[in-house]
Amino acid sequence: MSQKTAQVTALVRMLTVLLLAQPTQGVAQTLAGAAKVDVTDYEAGPVNDPLYVKALVLRSGDEQAVLVTVDAVAIGEIGRIGNDYLANVRTAIERTTGIPGSRILINASHCHGVVRHDIESLTVQAIQQAASHMVPVQIGVASGSEDQISENRRLRLEDGREVDVRHAYSMPPDDKVASVGPIDPEIGVLLLRRLDESASPLAVVYNFACHPIQGVPSGANTADLTGIASSVIEENLGGDAVALFLQGCGGDINPVGYKSVDQPRSAEPLGHRLGLSTLKSVRTIQTQPVDQLRWINETIELPRADLSTRIAEMQQLRERLVQSLQGTTLNLKTFLPLIVKYRVFDQFPSYYSHRYQHEENLGRKDLVTMDARNRADINLYVQNIEIMERLTRINTNLALLQMHQEQNLEAPSRTVDVELIGFRLGDFVLTTFPGELTVQIGLNLKQRSPHPFTFVAGYTNGYIYYSPTAEQLANAEGAQEDTDCILAPHWQELYETKALELLNRL
Repeated sequence: MSQKTAQVTALVRMLTVLLLAQPTQGVAQTLAGAAKVDVTDYEAGPVNDPLYVKALVLRSGDEQAVLVTVDAVAIGEIGRIGNDYLANVRTAIERTTGIPGSRILINASHCHGVVRHDIESLTVQAIQQAASHMVPVQIGVASGSEDQISENRRLRLEDGREVDVRHAYSMPPDDKVASVGPIDPEIGVLLLRRLDESASPLAVVYNFACHPIQGVPSGANTADLTGIASSVIEENLGGDAVALFLQGCGGDINPVGYKSVDQPRSAEPLGHRLGLSTLKSVRTIQTQPVDQLRWINETIELPRADLSTRIAEMQQLRERLVQSLQGTTLNLKTFLPLIVKYRVFDQFPSYYSHRYQHEENLGRKDLVTMDARNRADINLYVQNIEIMERLTRINTNLALLQMHQEQNLEAPSRTVDVELIGFRLGDFVLTTFPGELTVQIGLNLKQRSPHPFTFVAGYTNGYIYYSPTAEQLANAEGAQEDTDCILAPHWQELYETKALELLNRL
């Protein structure tokens, strides 16, 4: 290449950079910076994969916003993150960067990994790093899908009760399960590209609903399927792109195979699928400059429940079930070989068929009579087992009700203040809630929102346990979502009305 040609080429490149860096006419320039900091507690035991706090700082005109994601179980109340974490982070960021604390959103993935005790200062560090490296960006949005890694853990039984799939208690009998609830397979994807010659990805924000509690076969510390998905996204995009996962309405959504006992439970294949499905959507996005950075931060009062009636009803039910247990001659040692014989060889379980025929010819019914007695004892033993399994669910859920009743009675108010955020960047619209929203609530809001790309993030800016629908709270016996809850049933209508109001204002 001649010297003149090289000079022309350099001039073209410089002009291209300058043109790309200029905002489109009538569109304010949006700036963004992204950073991540390792927050894994390496002293807590073996580590399978690192946990991160990630920050995305945005500015458009006078508007500013900070999105933070943490590979942790919750923002306060449970786990390593303290209840003063959010307030302290906001104060520190406002003091050091000038960004108002009310413009900070922090979402927990709800993985059960163990973060460092100094998570607070590490979060501040991530936000400061992102704020100090802001560049012009262009924005794009997509809606992806992944329906093979999650399932609704609530099971509706033939008698109308609902139970859920947990390690804390046994599964109900297969023949008593009538139906299962829905999932939300949508992946909400926000892509930010640098507004320069490279047009390289700066960050991907993606929203999906599923409990990341699959773990890894070794039992080591892990960011679980969502952390693994983020690694897949970052490795494929290359450079210093940061993938930020926003947990959705995953309150009653489990990873598939959560109760498997025939193969090791592993989050890695599920995380790979989620990451690749997200990347599939990323590849379809056409980015452009935008100036629609909008932020609403409001507080709503939601009613606390009086759980005394439910506790009394569940205690009475437990007593009735205990009284229904009946004595039987069988124990585990005699039950197991009998049930195998009588289930596999139903017609002639005690010997070969010719012996039954021989007794019939002699007018005897010794084997037939013994079989009838054994079948009755087997059925009674199975009935006792099912009652005892049901009692394990009741004991677990009753303890949750009693814990939250004590919390509600000790609270200074009969309501709880809940922070809600409405956020819009271009066509990407998000509303948040601090509790573990069940999936139907997210589906309701998406259906009624005026924006085609509307996404909902629970587990954000605090933690108030599970937040199920009013219908789920009426469940007679209780699943975890219904009993690990501090809210009265009419909270749902109040929240959905307010959330829709915020969405309409964005």
